[in-house]
Amino acid sequence: MTKSKNELIRVIPLGGVGEIGKSMYVIEIDEELFVVDSGLMFPEDEMLGIDIVIPDITYLEENKDRVKGIFLTHGHEDAIGSIAYVLKKIKAPVYGSKLTIALAKEHLKELPAPYQVKFFEVSSNSRMNFNSTYVTFFHTTHSIPDSLGIVFHTSEGAIVHTGEFKFDQSATGKFKPDLAKMAMLGEEGVFMLLSESMEAERPGYTTSEAVIAEELQKTFHSAPGRIIVALYASNFIRIQQVFRQAAASHRKVAVVGKSLEKMVDIGVNLGYLEIDESTLVPVNEIHKYHDDEIIIMATGNKGEPLDALDKIVRKHHRDIKIRNTDTVLITFTPSPSMEVQMYNTMNQLAKAGAHVMTSNKKVHVSGHGSAEDLKLMLNFMKPKYFIPVQGEYRMLIAHSKLAQQVGLQKSQIFIADKGDIVEYKNGKVRMTGRVQAGNVLIDGIGVGDVGNIVLRDRKLLSQDGIFIVVVTLNRAQKKIASGPEILSRGFVYVRESEQLMEEASEIAREVIEKYVGKETFEWTNIKQEIRDTLNQYLFQKTKRRPMIIPIIMEY
Repeated sequence: MTKSKNELIRVIPLGGVGEIGKSMYVIEIDEELFVVDSGLMFPEDEMLGIDIVIPDITYLEENKDRVKGIFLTHGHEDAIGSIAYVLKKIKAPVYGSKLTIALAKEHLKELPAPYQVKFFEVSSNSRMNFNSTYVTFFHTTHSIPDSLGIVFHTSEGAIVHTGEFKFDQSATGKFKPDLAKMAMLGEEGVFMLLSESMEAERPGYTTSEAVIAEELQKTFHSAPGRIIVALYASNFIRIQQVFRQAAASHRKVAVVGKSLEKMVDIGVNLGYLEIDESTLVPVNEIHKYHDDEIIIMATGNKGEPLDALDKIVRKHHRDIKIRNTDTVLITFTPSPSMEVQMYNTMNQLAKAGAHVMTSNKKVHVSGHGSAEDLKLMLNFMKPKYFIPVQGEYRMLIAHSKLAQQVGLQKSQIFIADKGDIVEYKNGKVRMTGRVQAGNVLIDGIGVGDVGNIVLRDRKLLSQDGIFIVVVTLNRAQKKIASGPEILSRGFVYVRESEQLMEEASEIAREVIEKYVGKETFEWTNIKQEIRDTLNQYLFQKTKRRPMIIPIIMEY
């Protein structure tokens, strides 16, 4: 605990609750403000054309002089993916483990901050001192090494953010958790626990990675042809297992995807991956080997696993085509936004004759703790108050029920939405209000310039197409000089709808002629009446509502 009394403590999720990914939590202690994680989320199906989604950091911008640091729990995209965007707006030092900092710096190479960012490498032995608190860390087991839990020590006890974790008794080296430190924190007194909820609905313990290693070994030795492994680029534990079993089965590994190539390079250079360089081969040289000597490890350029596999199965990849002797391992759990694409891809793989193996065949296990893992963390920490985080709403509810099973009362549990303020003041903890929070959509180089109106228009275009009316007016003679000409895309097949087009053109002509004969008229009025009249007519004829765009020119 800190020596001085902390008068005000706030926990504010800006992302990561009610959704999967986009983690960002604000820990406010007196006048100092600390940020835990700065993640992204891959777009949902209705976010047409969007590349990634990041948290709305308006609250941080409004309080940027109070931000004392950004603390990163681990190196996955859902924890560090928005760091470059945040550092463009907020000047703050970044704290994380050696690997996490290296991966965060990679993001800044693509989108540099406007100032020199200070990075601090921390470990379970580190202590960072601030005016209102001091911060310590403990190692956890996750699918990427050097994952950390983060502890803010206050006069009321510790505020603990677990990061993403599971308990795996076979974990070794940089994947091994600090069980003793977790227990010690609980004995010293945890005021508030923020614990991840991704697998809160799954009973039991998460399967050990040792089981997956055994299954990969069997598959790699028995598969008759090539093996294609689809995985997240930052799943270091799976990358290491693939290379280890490839060497044991005398196979070569070709890496597909720039993000995966980058991860392998970083992992090897920093000592987090042990790879025999003779095992690696360029993807354009795999034809030099027999099929049963090849493993293809693939991910998308943004680190998610489906793009490369989808490109391969659709025969769009220059060097790889699916063969009926191929074995494809789906070594990831799809997020809700990926499920449809994944099952479509699996169908295409099956149609091409490949043998597809998913997590049901024990070739993948979650990096997140199941119900018993989560209860074990609760029992370690023995928190006075509990905030389930990192998961969709039903997962947060399931986690809150697990907390009640180990003895917490409902009054000790706070299920927060994005922007909700959980506040301690005058000896009481309660929900006190909201700050601005939500999604910022990234499309190309545009940050936040695509909003709900643009998405609505994109959705409309994707569903019913576009209907353009072009007309030229002679204002001096108050008559139509040419047109109306109708252009249609994605609405109807024009050659088979000539009568519809002629009638629509005549309707537009009648509307325009009603206005052009007047002394004065407003363009906006003409355009709006064209839209309204044609919208009614086209819906009556086709039961579709295309986007109608009138273009009026004059001379």
